[in-house]
Amino acid sequence: MLVFIIRRCVQSVAVLLLMSLLVFVSVYAIGNPIDILISADADQIERARVIAAFGLDQPLWVQYFYFIKNALAGDMGRSFVYATPALGLILERLPATLELAISAILIAIVIGLPLGLWAGLRPRSIASKTIMTVSIFGFSLPTFWVGLMLIMVFAVELGWLPTSGRGQTVMLLGVPVGFLSWDGLKHLLMPALNLSLFNIALIIRLTRAGTQEALLQDYIKFARAKGLRNSRIVGVHVLKNILIPIVTVVALQFGSIIAFSIVTESIFAWPGVGKLLIDSIRVLDRPVIVAFLSLIVVIFILINLCVDVLYSVLDPRVRLSEAKG
Repeated sequence: MLVFIIRRCVQSVAVLLLMSLLVFVSVYAIGNPIDILISADADQIERARVIAAFGLDQPLWVQYFYFIKNALAGDMGRSFVYATPALGLILERLPATLELAISAILIAIVIGLPLGLWAGLRPRSIASKTIMTVSIFGFSLPTFWVGLMLIMVFAVELGWLPTSGRGQTVMLLGVPVGFLSWDGLKHLLMPALNLSLFNIALIIRLTRAGTQEALLQDYIKFARAKGLRNSRIVGVHVLKNILIPIVTVVALQFGSIIAFSIVTESIFAWPGVGKLLIDSIRVLDRPVIVAFLSLIVVIFILINLCVDVLYSVLDPRVRLSEAKG
């Protein structure tokens, strides 16, 4: 197991370096933030002073070298707009996005897993066909449209939920969270549900397919021949053997939710990193953009590393195949 984890860590570091290069070059090679940040009436001396202050007068490879050097020390650069550390700005907004992402993935699991099991265990029932038909909407309906409809129905027409914002927060271990207050929960419900719809549909279909495949296996027939209760067969034998693809999807979708929560955060004015990214793109605030994208890369690498370790725990054949390779 130790060798397996070390090998994965080395691969993760290599991927991180490569992705940091791609992210840095792609962001710094596009546009000129000086045209946005300073007045059009500024003379050439003022422009040159600002360019030198931001380090944009150096060749791209020199800028990347200093970026890596500073990043290893925890410094991702200073925001052009806010004149504060870019990583600090992101970490300040990150709890709101993490709260939204965790809530969305929990809603997806709580709703998607039981419905997928039901549809897989009774594939010909009316309920199963209804579940699979409704799940199509989770894939088809655009997020921005669903968000607007949720606001129109539950906020404007019924007046049950607030339209935007995060609501009242409570400090938990030094981190502001909203789910511990009633006002925060009301603000959290609609954006979390909007963000979870695609993942609910995904988990339903994945669970249904895995359940139907597992029911055809010999170990299920043997368990039934032994007289085991159906609840034990489903809860132990079926569910355990479909966990690997579900763990993979849930983990990777969690990273995707963090990375692509921009639309939902914009619709519901949720003060997370997605909204910060949109504002930074408008003014070409390169340090914030690069810091955000680099953080997303790190999150995906850590998630993949955790999934690989969970693989090896849930299925020892993964470790054996790695050892033979």
